[in-house]
Amino acid sequence: MYSSQAIYKHYPGFCPERKAEDKNRFEVFLHDYPGYLFKKIAARPTSFDKIISKTAFHSEKFCKLDEEAFIDETSRLKAEMRSKGVTIERVAQVFALVREQAGRKLGMRHHDVQLVGGWVLFNGMVAEMETGEGKTLTATLPACAAALAGMPVHIITVNDYLAGRDASWMKPLYEAMGLSVGIIKQGMDPIQRKRAYACDVVYCTNKEIVFDYLRDHLAMPKGLGHVSYSLQPLFQSKNKLGNLSQRGLYFGIVDEADSVLVDEARTPLIISGQGNTDFENQTYQQALEFARQLEQGRDFILKDTERTLDLTDKGCQRLENLAKEIGGIWTGKQRREYLVVQALSALHLFRKDKDYLVLDGKVQIVDEYTGRIMEDRSWEKGLHQLIESKEGCEITSRRETLARISYQRFFRRYHLLSGMTGTAKEISRELWSVYKLHVVRVAPHKPLVRKGSDTQVFAHEKEKMNEILKKVRDIHESGRPVLIGTPTVDVSEKISSLLNAAGMWHRVLNARQDKEEAEIISLAGEKGQITVATNMAGRGTDIKLGQGVKEIGGLHVIATELHSARRIDRQLFGRCGRQGDPGSFEGYVSIDDGILNSYASSLIGSIYSYLAGRNTKTYTFLCRLFVGFAQRRLEKKHFVMRRHLLKLDESMESALAFSGRGE
Repeated sequence: MYSSQAIYKHYPGFCPERKAEDKNRFEVFLHDYPGYLFKKIAARPTSFDKIISKTAFHSEKFCKLDEEAFIDETSRLKAEMRSKGVTIERVAQVFALVREQAGRKLGMRHHDVQLVGGWVLFNGMVAEMETGEGKTLTATLPACAAALAGMPVHIITVNDYLAGRDASWMKPLYEAMGLSVGIIKQGMDPIQRKRAYACDVVYCTNKEIVFDYLRDHLAMPKGLGHVSYSLQPLFQSKNKLGNLSQRGLYFGIVDEADSVLVDEARTPLIISGQGNTDFENQTYQQALEFARQLEQGRDFILKDTERTLDLTDKGCQRLENLAKEIGGIWTGKQRREYLVVQALSALHLFRKDKDYLVLDGKVQIVDEYTGRIMEDRSWEKGLHQLIESKEGCEITSRRETLARISYQRFFRRYHLLSGMTGTAKEISRELWSVYKLHVVRVAPHKPLVRKGSDTQVFAHEKEKMNEILKKVRDIHESGRPVLIGTPTVDVSEKISSLLNAAGMWHRVLNARQDKEEAEIISLAGEKGQITVATNMAGRGTDIKLGQGVKEIGGLHVIATELHSARRIDRQLFGRCGRQGDPGSFEGYVSIDDGILNSYASSLIGSIYSYLAGRNTKTYTFLCRLFVGFAQRRLEKKHFVMRRHLLKLDESMESALAFSGRGE
């Protein structure tokens, strides 16, 4: 089933990225359906048993080697893989060497399930591994094998802290294998970046690596396409290539693959420059004034579940009447209506402490899936400036797009791409259809013993919050630590206020405290600890149980709302019960919640409110159906948005193909 040997054995000396493949509809059908089923059959968990037995066989020999013999053995394998190619036998030897060196340099050896995970990654698939199974250590196996074979490796994660932590943590192991390690962080200058990318294994964030890619393409001569780019060293001086940071897109291992490849794929990444614009502060203020005078239901229709907004005929007429008094740029119908729709969106669709924070007088976008601030990101088409105006912040000038690309199009350019995450089952078809990535479920090292309770449903938020406080108090009095997960910053601060009023000491982790994340999470498993956190608590950091906590039941996780994606709930619940530890979780829902609020005035919402609080099997069953329906509808909506962005990106690439500038 191994299909990557040709890449490792015969890759060109200068090969920056995989070229996009043109497919007709029939080829797309064969790829998406029969191809998916065939890959699923070929990638059964039992098909990976061979790598365990072969690695164990070689480990018996390598464990007796001294350091000098280790270096000789590693050099021999490196030479063989580069001259004769990659086989499962040679990869198993590399895995055995890495496992032995990890025991010596890091004090921990790879478990068999991590060997399976490493083999899954090395074969260009997504390994779904439970929280606490050691994905950071798992990634060293394919990274070392690929780097020894001569392939530059990028290990891509979601923030600078995790990139720096993982690189520093694994560095002694890589150095023992004769490999260099680089780290790409925000704020590095071009020279530092180039040095880091020159290393065998590079740890970086998804945002930094994509922006470096775009900057490299902007630095290339205009009109230089894929073919001429590859042939440039043959007929031109290498000076222009010498200014580029990256060496190409060879092997990418994406940590938290569902977050990077799916959740963040709804927004393109854009490099912009100072643009000339006629829109001044006064224009945005006027747009907001017009928007505030329009009445919902009469002048505009708000579709909260779809996050869209449309003017009615009456609204268009009213806006025209209001604009007549001012004139100027407001005389144009299309421009006038576009600006006011953007202003209405800023007022009604984008909420402070949910979609963004105001920090140091600046509007900072909050990632809805992680709860983290998305630094240096801004909304397009004047929306960001309208929100700044709404909040009374200094308005930044609109920017002119110089280069853009979506995550979908960027990551498909890796010659070999793989990923790891705890939650990929729900998006397995999308990962296959977009990235050709098959998801393989890797069994945990120890059986899961955490216990889950049925989601409790309430008619109103107040009732739900009272019940959550009661539950927290009961668990806290037993000495068990409690993690309270919230979808937004404002909900986390509301919970915090309620806990303070109840006299329960706790710590809060949201986008305002993201720099303290590691410290807060490291203490979340201590006896009697109460932690309130947005979804960032579910990404990249383990919650280890304190002394005596295992004996009293482990960590208890509470979801104060269900998320728009079911896998995000599963991710939060996965914070307890790591590595066979005990733990428990439960969720709470009310009709006031974000994913259900739009149904409050509907017939189904009325029935839901009427039945809320009735502890019957029928009621519980109906509530599960209702909540599941709401989540699946939002998942489908976000999927459609990602599909639309990908099609738009592909059409732009096709339109610009003759110039060689798809970006």
